[in-house]
Amino acid sequence: MADSIAIGGVPVGHDADPFIIAEMSGNHNGDLQRALDIVTMAAEAGAHAVKLQTYTADTITIDADTPSFRLSEGHELWGGRRLYDLYDEAHTPWEWHETLFSHAADKGILAFSSPFDPTAVDFLESLGVPAYKVASSEIVDLPLIRKIAEQGKPVIISTGMASIAEIDDAVKAARSTGNEQIVILSCTADYPADPASANLRSIPVMANAFDALVGLSDHTMGIGVPVASVAFGAVLVEKHVTLSRNDGGVDSAFSLEPDELAAMVRETAVARLALGEARIGAKESEREGLRFRRSLFVTRDVRAGERVGPDNVRSIRPAGGLMPDEFTKVEGREFRVDAVKGTPLTWDLL
Repeated sequence: MADSIAIGGVPVGHDADPFIIAEMSGNHNGDLQRALDIVTMAAEAGAHAVKLQTYTADTITIDADTPSFRLSEGHELWGGRRLYDLYDEAHTPWEWHETLFSHAADKGILAFSSPFDPTAVDFLESLGVPAYKVASSEIVDLPLIRKIAEQGKPVIISTGMASIAEIDDAVKAARSTGNEQIVILSCTADYPADPASANLRSIPVMANAFDALVGLSDHTMGIGVPVASVAFGAVLVEKHVTLSRNDGGVDSAFSLEPDELAAMVRETAVARLALGEARIGAKESEREGLRFRRSLFVTRDVRAGERVGPDNVRSIRPAGGLMPDEFTKVEGREFRVDAVKGTPLTWDLL
């Protein structure tokens, strides 16, 4: 496994701040200006990249109306809807892509996409995307993964619903092309997802099992799960974003608003810094604090020959004298010399 890769020149790995992807998905609500505003918002919030989804209803499914082509009635967000209608509403028009990518470049943020069929890969390659994302449901489409990996760009593979064998097949498919620029994303493909289903402890397991960098594609509400994921080794976090949940949209219910995205960028970076190193002991930043630990001090003027007792020696701040537990050893012993109030008690005084 490479210690890090680069997406559009931005390092992705354990020695860099978590790479933050703002997923637009269908939150543009069919409005190009809103899509442009989401790109601007993501850039201003500090995300490293904004991601689209490149499909049409006809490239991702077919116009059919049997039970297999409908969401279950009990689905929290899209109950009973036809796949074709949902994808037709949520898709990002292909003619918008170049405009959105150009706008992203102007705003200093990377832009790429998830292709859902080979024609989408060819289209995105013509636009010079810096990376590709494999969506969770596409992890079993090994020919598509091979085609994506053959482009020689970083491949981000989301693993929602996937078994360990399916993840292994997908990673091997990507690596069979000679492409080692792989990031696997821990993911719960539920919308919105319950934080209790995040299973963040699986992140280091996946990293070891597949010898790969691991990140998080998160569909929970808020930023608690993404921040916590960094402690388990996540080097990349993807979250759906919107300008306002009140505006509606297919993914708005579990998407971050601008201030929340900015907070996630900030707090995941703080979380990485907080990991530090596996050592116990005083830190350099605690050096001043060490001066003010408790120790034994002379608490009033004493004369040579006086005996040590609670009336003239106590455990106080600062440091510099004998350790407090030494009092039982020095109590009753005579002072060898005079000592003024505020003198640290040391063996040479006795």
